[in-house]
Amino acid sequence: MGDIVTGSASLTDDEIARLRAETLGVKHVRHFNHAGASLPPQPVLDAIFGHLQREAEIGGYEAAAEAKDRLEEVYAQLAGLVGAAPADVALMENGTRGWDMVVYGIPFQAGDRVVTTMSEYASNVIALLQIAKRGVEVVVVPDDDSRQVDLDQLEATLDSRVRAVLVSHMPTNGGLIQPAEEIGRIVRGRAPDAWYVLDAIQTVGQTPLDMSAIGCDALAGTSRKYLRGPRGVGFVVVRRDRLDELEPPMIDDHAATWTGATSYELRADARRFESWEAGHALRLGMGAAVAYARDIGIDRISERVLRQAERLRAALAPLPGVTLRDQGLRQGGIVTFTHERWEPLEIKQFLGNRAINVSITTVQSTRLNMEARGLDAMVRASVHAITTDAEIEALAGAVEDLIRN
Repeated sequence: MGDIVTGSASLTDDEIARLRAETLGVKHVRHFNHAGASLPPQPVLDAIFGHLQREAEIGGYEAAAEAKDRLEEVYAQLAGLVGAAPADVALMENGTRGWDMVVYGIPFQAGDRVVTTMSEYASNVIALLQIAKRGVEVVVVPDDDSRQVDLDQLEATLDSRVRAVLVSHMPTNGGLIQPAEEIGRIVRGRAPDAWYVLDAIQTVGQTPLDMSAIGCDALAGTSRKYLRGPRGVGFVVVRRDRLDELEPPMIDDHAATWTGATSYELRADARRFESWEAGHALRLGMGAAVAYARDIGIDRISERVLRQAERLRAALAPLPGVTLRDQGLRQGGIVTFTHERWEPLEIKQFLGNRAINVSITTVQSTRLNMEARGLDAMVRASVHAITTDAEIEALAGAVEDLIRN
């Protein structure tokens, strides 16, 4: 990867230049959609294409056998990323499916309560609405004045009926990073037997994560966002001492052993959530992405992401008619905004014509939060460590040009 110096407080200009030199996409676009799907670096592409080449040369089964040690290393890399053990890690087709396998595996009973927040992602809430058909009560904790979850209200909500507390660490629709460690302390103090499941899909890769410090029982993440890996692969990590409480909603002969005509035995590790057939090239690509990020240093990536996000907010805030929409006491690499005259989709299209990638976040993704704020859609511009000041100036300048149009 070049001469990246780990341990330094900040990435230097030379280091950023080297990271960008290994990123093909920066030659073609100014990319502000890292929270959707980031631009993968060359080592990730090499890992994916290299394995696909071997599948073509010697066969898929044979290539997987040849790559066995490298595939095992993916579990170790992910475990090191979040402060877990390799046996706690399951590789999934995406982070949401990992979250699903844990949450649907919790043995909910009629009368149980599941607690969540106003900023939860649509897929998670829809799953909870389905689980509610079992007689489970879904409780949504309100936000405080900063628009992060109200910790006092959370504490007051927790009682012996609460079976699970489910939190999106960073919502898809704004810069907010929920206070995960404080939530963990409250859950462990008030409802020690409840499951605390953290959806870290937007934070893994952009902020340091330690499951022990957070106090969560399970954590789901994805490859394609801030880890800069491929699409179509993710993971979930489950505390070993709680694993046997879960019955995966779907299993196959990789997740379990068929022990007799009418019996089976689940795997003893988190791979009970996996299925036998998998995209090994994508898994290797994710492993390469994790190794790449850890080599740089997640703390150094985080520092750069936060700095560039603040620069983007500072560049957008003075523009006539622009309103920044980010929330919370702690904010990350997602920057959201609206304009009093131009619709978010119009802004996205205008920027796209200038080779500037942003995305739109809509009420369909975070309905509870957006409806409470009276919003239908926002422009979402997400930065990464490779985002330059010049790119930020280009985005803000393009928005200004549109406004003055």
